[in-house]
Amino acid sequence: MAKEFLTQVKLQVPAGSANPAPPVGPALGQHGLNIQDFCKQFNDKTKDVEKGLVLPVVINVYKDRSFDFIVKSTPAAILLKKAAGIEKGSPTPQSDKVGKVNRKQLEDIVKQKEGDLNSAEMDQAVKIIAGTARSMGIEVEN
Repeated sequence: MAKEFLTQVKLQVPAGSANPAPPVGPALGQHGLNIQDFCKQFNDKTKDVEKGLVLPVVINVYKDRSFDFIVKSTPAAILLKKAAGIEKGSPTPQSDKVGKVNRKQLEDIVKQKEGDLNSAEMDQAVKIIAGTARSMGIEVEN
């Protein structure tokens, strides 16, 4: 018999360094989950990812206080900031450009986000990431 689903918790946790401190502890504690168990499983699953890189995680919580989780790929904005070598995006992206990325860098980002993008073709996926870059004030070179 299938477990009875209770709720879903979405968090963004640094790879390989989940701990019971906020945001993980309070978010899972209110559902009665074993926080230390989640941290151990998450850190084991993300040990090969660059340490400190923020990863979205979707945690399915069941009535018997068990859980499973899915680790998504790093948000495009974080990968773009890393590729452009900047700390943060522009407050006025239309007029104030803060960095540059080229098509090869965009293709590398698309390959990292392959399963999470809503596109079957490379060109379309690159356009999605380029749109995110433009909205952050990052100039896209061909």
